[in-house]
Amino acid sequence: MAMPAEQAATAALLQGLAGGPPVETHISAVFVGADTVWKLRRAVRLAFVDFTTLGERERTARRELELNTPNAPGLYRDVVAVTRGADGGVALGGAGEVVDWVVRMARVPAGDFLDVVAAGGGLTGALLDRMGDAVAVLHAGNPVVVRDQAAALRDVIEGNTVAARQAGIDSAGVAAWRDGMVGAIDLHADALRARGAAGFVRRCHGDLHLGNMCLWRGEPVAFDALEFDEALATVDVGYDLAFLLMDLEVRVDRAAANRVMNRYLARTGDFALVAFLPAFLSMRAIVRAHVEAARGRAADMRRYLDRALAYLRPVAPCVVAIGGLPGAGKSTVARALAPGLGAAPGAVVLRSDEMRKRRFGVAPEQRLPQRAYAPRVSTAVFAEIAAATAAIAAAGHAVVADATFMDTAHRAAVAEAAGAVPFVGVWLEVPMAELERRVAARTGDASDADIAVLRRAAAAGAGAGEWLVVDGSDAGRAVATISATLAIRP
Repeated sequence: MAMPAEQAATAALLQGLAGGPPVETHISAVFVGADTVWKLRRAVRLAFVDFTTLGERERTARRELELNTPNAPGLYRDVVAVTRGADGGVALGGAGEVVDWVVRMARVPAGDFLDVVAAGGGLTGALLDRMGDAVAVLHAGNPVVVRDQAAALRDVIEGNTVAARQAGIDSAGVAAWRDGMVGAIDLHADALRARGAAGFVRRCHGDLHLGNMCLWRGEPVAFDALEFDEALATVDVGYDLAFLLMDLEVRVDRAAANRVMNRYLARTGDFALVAFLPAFLSMRAIVRAHVEAARGRAADMRRYLDRALAYLRPVAPCVVAIGGLPGAGKSTVARALAPGLGAAPGAVVLRSDEMRKRRFGVAPEQRLPQRAYAPRVSTAVFAEIAAATAAIAAAGHAVVADATFMDTAHRAAVAEAAGAVPFVGVWLEVPMAELERRVAARTGDASDADIAVLRRAAAAGAGAGEWLVVDGSDAGRAVATISATLAIRP
């Protein structure tokens, strides 16, 4: 990809510093050296960006530094001028005329970008959890913006409709997508506006896919936030998250997307966003579809278009409550079951241990003092489970409620919360010796239950009651049994 003629000398300078040619996109050239990376904006005008003026290249370079430095300290270093000396040569930070601007960054090893990690099968459960944490922290620090998100999304629909047609995607597919999206936004317009009024519209990352996340100092961070268009990056936090979820589902699998979604929800408590996920995911997929079409990648275009249309098709929800003694495998079974239930990227897992931790403002793995398990706290946690179940199920999304459910009143409450949505209550049974072994071996888990807690719970003798009894000794068989039961329910 040829650089604009006016930037040829700058590109040659940076290539010399880096020791090789850049990684290029349609709007930038990234020169990767042994320790330093130099990012140069290409002096181009496209439908969505105009970098032809020196002033705009400086403004957006400085905005990139401003946006990304708080989230990834040390990854972004500074913005430096490219200057022309009296002899006509160019240099970084010289005293002559400024001819361009460059963002300087630290070099990230190629294998530490999360799209590369994903391609190599390296997205472990622990890493996916940390990714969800990273996005939650990012959104919490983003400034709230008052904006009519329903109107903004209608504009985005029209823009993507034009872009998809210009990229050569078949008109019938584009029309079907547009009609479905308009219907979805019209259906949720009032709720979207209410979320905006409640502070869920923020100046977000704007381009949050796997390629824009990396491991930095051992932790996943987002970088390269969209800096050139404030409107495109001022969105509902659920729409920002949806790009990452869609990318995970397509590049990895639904289980990976489901885990990140559930970790994000466990940290934020923003369960209401799932009502809008079909539209948010579809919008992100159509963007990828027309980008791939413009690149001449017909097969990838079709894959994303099919996904964009599929996200908009209703999928029947269900509610599954999984109870049992500590160590019965409730969370393992819930996590394995969730991706296959309901609309993408699978069921919301409402884990009582995580909800309790969020009430006290700590990470799921951080232990709580005994006072956090007082009866009044437990009553509030189970009330939250019931309320969240009712709201999520009514929005058309599946739920897996994961708690001991020792109290029959808690069981009745979650069953009632399901409303007209099909409900299955499951009780996992595991021999006491195995329960004790599992509880004793736990590390890094949200549950604080120890063997003493287990024995007290077992002595209480709640039992399965009317719920379906499933052997929890093998999680895979338990999931298969529950799935088969769901398949025959009306």
